Amino acid sequence: MLPIGEKAIDFTLSDQNGENITLSNFLGKTIVLYFYPKDNTSGCTKQACAFRDVYDEILDRGGVVIGVSPDGEKSHFNFSTKHDLPFHILSDEDHKIAESYGAWGLKKMYGREYEGIIRTTYIIDKDFSIAKVFPKVRVKDHEQKILEAINELE
Repeated sequence: MLPIGEKAIDFTLSDQNGENITLSNFLGKTIVLYFYPKDNTSGCTKQACAFRDVYDEILDRGGVVIGVSPDGEKSHFNFSTKHDLPFHILSDEDHKIAESYGAWGLKKMYGREYEGIIRTTYIIDKDFSIAKVFPKVRVKDHEQKILEAINELE
């Protein structure tokens, strides 16, 4: 995980529409950067739809939401269209960005170990510094915790 107070790591990835999105282009805004495992799975869909449902509140507070997963552009496009997601979903197919943010690592499921995305959310302040980190996110009510954290920055 990146520590609070450290500058965010800049990167450029393509979104669901094939556009290159550079994180530092959002300098001056509060960035909600969340890493999630896979499009169209139950937890990831709940999380994305929860962010969609509070997106206007985040915008009103000078923020943006950016999702990142290892899925490709086509998967992201279908996921975004199906659930009417108003924010960028970036494709990190080689998981280098997830690794650099500490959101990639060893996971266990049903007694099996494998490497994958560790559901993580960062709040990056208007100066491009890490303001808050939510490691190993539980989806239920996560969006409310994000709104509270954004309020604390104001």
